[in-house]
Amino acid sequence: MSSRILIIDDEPNIVLSLEFLMKREGYDVAVAGDGEVALRAMAERRPDLVILDVMMPKLNGFEVCQRIRAEPAFRGVRVLMLTAKGRETEMKKGLELGADAYVTKPFSTKELVAEIRRLLEPRG
Repeated sequence: MSSRILIIDDEPNIVLSLEFLMKREGYDVAVAGDGEVALRAMAERRPDLVILDVMMPKLNGFEVCQRIRAEPAFRGVRVLMLTAKGRETEMKKGLELGADAYVTKPFSTKELVAEIRRLLEPRG
C-alpha cells in the first residue's frame, strides 16, 4: 500500500508540480489550499505525511503544524515544511512546533523526494 501525502499550499503552480512529482513516485496524494481545509481533510483521511507551506490564508503553516501536533489522532503523521521562509529563526520555529523537516523554496526535486522517502521509512 502506498503512503498517503497531503500537500497543503495555496500556490496552484507549486501544488501542481508537487502533486505530479509525488504521484510519479507512487504516493497517494491529496491537496488542500489552506490550513482549515487541510485539517478537515486530515480528519477524514489521515495522511502519513503532510507537505506544508508556511504562508497561507486563514491558518498559516506554523498554526497548522501546532494543531497537528496537539491532536492525538494525528500522532505519527510526519510534517515537512516547504516554504520560501528560509531564515534560521523561521526554520527553528517550525522545528520547535513539531515539523520533522524544513525545506526551503526553491528546492531540488531530487533532494525533496529523498527527504520524503527518509521521513516515510518505517521507524522502529
